[in-house]
Amino acid sequence: MAKKVVATLKTGKGNSFTKVIKVIKSPKTGAYAFREEIVQNELVADYLKK
Repeated sequence: MAKKVVATLKTGKGNSFTKVIKVIKSPKTGAYAFREEIVQNELVADYLKK
């Protein structure tokens, strides 16, 4: 599925989006998880500040 997402981003207006992967620590278990989202280029810094 990742290949399809990346291929879709390269066509048309997809160049204005970025796939962001953020590491999140679970408060219950202390384990780390990864959250992937597609964000507009202008909003990447704001997304990572959350």
